[in-house]
Amino acid sequence: MSTRIAIYGVAGRMGRSIVRVVGEDGDASLAAAVGRAQSSAQGVDAGVLAGLPQPLSVPVSSDLVAAVTGCDVLIDFSLPAGTQAALAACREARRAAVVGTTGLEVAQQDALAALAEVAPVVFAPNFSVGVNVFWALARRAVEMLGEEFDLEIVEMHHRNKVDAPSGTAARLLEVAAEARGVSADAAVHGRQGVMGARTQREIGVHALRGGDVVGDHTLILAGPGERVDIAHRAHSREIFARGAVRAAKWVVAQPPGLYSMGDVLGL
Repeated sequence: MSTRIAIYGVAGRMGRSIVRVVGEDGDASLAAAVGRAQSSAQGVDAGVLAGLPQPLSVPVSSDLVAAVTGCDVLIDFSLPAGTQAALAACREARRAAVVGTTGLEVAQQDALAALAEVAPVVFAPNFSVGVNVFWALARRAVEMLGEEFDLEIVEMHHRNKVDAPSGTAARLLEVAAEARGVSADAAVHGRQGVMGARTQREIGVHALRGGDVVGDHTLILAGPGERVDIAHRAHSREIFARGAVRAAKWVVAQPPGLYSMGDVLGL
């Protein structure tokens, strides 16, 4: 049976990409498209907004409650405050959710946990299949190369990205820290001035912004006499949209709980 998907944050770049993927997916249908009440996209057909050749007969609305009630699963790529409202609506209706919004603070993280008590929810800082494999490879490399290799993380995104480091880089930091046996507070975000020699424990994290870069992430493992770089480059937002739709179709069959994209992929 076709999975009925509602999209929150539909007027954004990710939202429109997800509409296109859903519109081309034979196992999913667009149940609702939700955007900000003051957005010029209000009332516009979601298919037209996303640039599909045919309309989908789903106008953009600001009615989040109606959208959640009429769907099997909500995909949220909005802003943290919007995510909190979306999670609350899903909890009230006991609907599954897929959340890709990054930069979540304690209130939104608590809302995720509250929803997971009554419905299944997938939260991931990155829905790309390749990125999730990248994290797995990074973990293994840190474990195999050992403490002689210093760890540095470099990420770059388009000029309009508002949070730093990216959610993907933040997760890479967690993965590297866990594999090294240190806490994530070992991170050193950028360096300036006379800081002295780096310590063996620290993990450098560097965020670059510019142009229209979709997302580049590199883990540098620098050891005595050699260096290993593990990198992922995203060329299109469609990879994230396809992963999110894949997660949406998977999560509706799961019991309540908080899941990752690694769970979806069986990693």
